[in-house]
Amino acid sequence: MPLSTQPYKGARDFYPDDKRLQKYLFSQMRDTAEKFGYSEYDAPILEPLELYLAKTSEEIVNEQTYSFTDRGGRNITLRPEMTPTVSRMVAARRQELNYPLRLYSIPNLWRYERPQRGRLREHWQLNVDIFGVEGIEADHEIILVADTLMKSFGAKSGMYVVRINSRKLMNMLLHEYLDLDETQTSALIRLIDRMHKIPEAEFFSQADMLLAPAQRESGLGGKIATLLGTKSISDLPPEIRSHQSVLSIQHLLMVLQESGVKNAVFDLTLMRGFDYYTDIVFEVFDTHEENNRSLFGGGRYDGLVAQFGVEPVPTVGFGAGDVTLLNFLQTHQLLPELPPETDATVLLIGDVYHTVQPILARLRSEGVRLAVDSSGRKLPAQLKSAVKSGVRYVLFLGEQEISRERFKVKDLLTGKEEEHGLERTVAILAAQHHSDDELA
Repeated sequence: MPLSTQPYKGARDFYPDDKRLQKYLFSQMRDTAEKFGYSEYDAPILEPLELYLAKTSEEIVNEQTYSFTDRGGRNITLRPEMTPTVSRMVAARRQELNYPLRLYSIPNLWRYERPQRGRLREHWQLNVDIFGVEGIEADHEIILVADTLMKSFGAKSGMYVVRINSRKLMNMLLHEYLDLDETQTSALIRLIDRMHKIPEAEFFSQADMLLAPAQRESGLGGKIATLLGTKSISDLPPEIRSHQSVLSIQHLLMVLQESGVKNAVFDLTLMRGFDYYTDIVFEVFDTHEENNRSLFGGGRYDGLVAQFGVEPVPTVGFGAGDVTLLNFLQTHQLLPELPPETDATVLLIGDVYHTVQPILARLRSEGVRLAVDSSGRKLPAQLKSAVKSGVRYVLFLGEQEISRERFKVKDLLTGKEEEHGLERTVAILAAQHHSDDELA
């Protein structure tokens, strides 16, 4: 039985066209992060499983990690997310690092889950984190980076919305306003996080099951429903609107408006499932009816670095996965045409492979990217292959061209064929090179 040609379920093969698109996504991610002064880092793809046991969601640890025991008896996992890793790295050099510390990475992540639109088992994710700023300025900057990333792909503000909430506010509402105990609060937080993924009747049925009989009789279920139906800060109960967490959200929304983020809104149902979030959380949502879903998000997690036995460091960050971003770009028809990296295909006329090498070396030394057809096929077959490759130019080289140092350059896009000296040939092909770089 022959071996399968398919990749592992939930993972992808990247042929040149796919890799070209990935390079484009990554270049926009890097450029956006670096515009705000963030520096790139990386870390091993393998981490001790214990790193996630108390620092992420139970669903990820218990159901979605690729975990195993290595030959030394250690419990290891392929990293399912990057936040615990970067927190570990900051904790390791807590006293040496300079704050505010701005870090970003584009790690390869693995989660064992059912592959579906927007979710694969393997993906890449832009992670952007700022350490050392306690104020709302850090939350504002991180959301501004996320908004700038969307706009770097050509997205308009009407194509997505930035939804904002506060875990500090939710904890106060659940503990003090609704008077739920710790177990009920934790369970309801996880339920609210899935609120928009299950039918409304099922959600409220499960919420009702979390309550004690006396709480049901007092009408607490209705109070929860009313609260979760809140559409704006002005709809919150009067005694809640003066809470510091609400004032912080109002201030953040105002500063975002002033910064050009006109599509940020308050959403009380936004939870973010990770256990480490401590205050402001946000998500970027696609507004298109065919892809109406969360694209990515993040928030403040001030306590995670301290889990490693050092002084706490206030932190805000987000992670933007490549799969959901790609779905967004496809849905809104924002994907650019990405030509091959090669500037020209060299078509050899006659038996000149060896004698043409000095000319090729000179062209490449000038920065021209060349692919040579050394197949020995007839010229029409070479030309047909060049056209199929998508490369814009072909360069004809034979004995006559070598001796005269005059080169025939054909533009496969326009069909125009011209003869030029070395300097002009370099200028034409290098111009193509630079236009490709600007697009990427």
